[in-house]
Amino acid sequence: MPPKQAWVLGLASLASFMMALDSQVVTTALGTVRRDLSASIEQLEWIVNAYNLSFAVLLLTGAALGDRFGRRRMFVTGLTVFTVASVACAVSGDIGTLIVARAVQGAGAAMVLPLSLTLISAIFPPERRGKAMGLYLGLTGLATFSGPFIGGVIAEGLAWQWIFWLNLPVGVAAVLLTLRRVDESTGPGNRFHQGGGERRSEAPMLPMRFFRLRAFSTANAANFCVFASLYGTLFFLPQYFQTAQGLGPFEAGLRMMPWTATLMICAPLAGITSAMPAAQRSAVGAVRPSEIGQASGAFMTLRIFGGVFGVAVVVAVFAGAGSHLSPEEFGSGFTAAMATVVAFAFTGMLVALGMPSVLSSTDRGGNR
Repeated sequence: MPPKQAWVLGLASLASFMMALDSQVVTTALGTVRRDLSASIEQLEWIVNAYNLSFAVLLLTGAALGDRFGRRRMFVTGLTVFTVASVACAVSGDIGTLIVARAVQGAGAAMVLPLSLTLISAIFPPERRGKAMGLYLGLTGLATFSGPFIGGVIAEGLAWQWIFWLNLPVGVAAVLLTLRRVDESTGPGNRFHQGGGERRSEAPMLPMRFFRLRAFSTANAANFCVFASLYGTLFFLPQYFQTAQGLGPFEAGLRMMPWTATLMICAPLAGITSAMPAAQRSAVGAVRPSEIGQASGAFMTLRIFGGVFGVAVVVAVFAGAGSHLSPEEFGSGFTAAMATVVAFAFTGMLVALGMPSVLSSTDRGGNR
């Protein structure tokens, strides 16, 4: 791998690792946050979803800003916003401030993640892109694997605020290395859509014709369901270990590792055949090379919306069937929530059966 490709892949993966780690360490610390800040289950939901909703809503804007003002510039800006917001989370003294700071974190991540994928897609040729994405997701999977355990160690051994302090040195290092090692680039579509109908605009932020491409539409729908299932499980499983089984954050994080290990083990081997890399390659590969940034932004947006939707639904199901008042009541709500998670995963599997095994000329963006 040439040095430029290696630096782009490494820094994009580091940024993705940083965002994924932040999301995972929070899940194990939710029980501690609930006790320290007297938070309700709905407020705990917003600690997760304020980040995810802000992230999802602004993803396409983040990708468009990169195409317009420079991908490296906006990537660095997003990292800076995310790092500063992490410090704000760490010094939050009440649940409202923490939720607002999490929303700002999401805004920073919305500039970082789609551009990290765009930088990789732009510098690697199509025949090597799948392997690069597999490595990218493998490092992200490492954060997913270790995040709950790290969160448990920090929440039990130090304080939950240190979860957010971790982002400060990593963020500063990522910003400095990106400015030094990554070349600036822009996208071909440098104008913003000001409104008046996506279908009539000469340069829409998200061309609606993408959704006529079977590879693009089915990959996004399947990934929406997968992440609804994934985020719903991540929200409740650490709480189940702590509330229903009486374990501490450290033990809860340790028991999460066999489940999260599957992402770390499978992703590097799955540049062609496993669920998330395959869906990502299908969505990005369905469009023209000049539209990779827009497709990346749409893919990430719908993926995170799936997570937001999943957490919101399972919290509603949990609240209707149980509560935090006793281990027994929590167990009843947890059972109902996990049945919903299974339904999301099964639906995603059915949708994924519609993904084409080989992209036709139409599926590659020929449908104009």
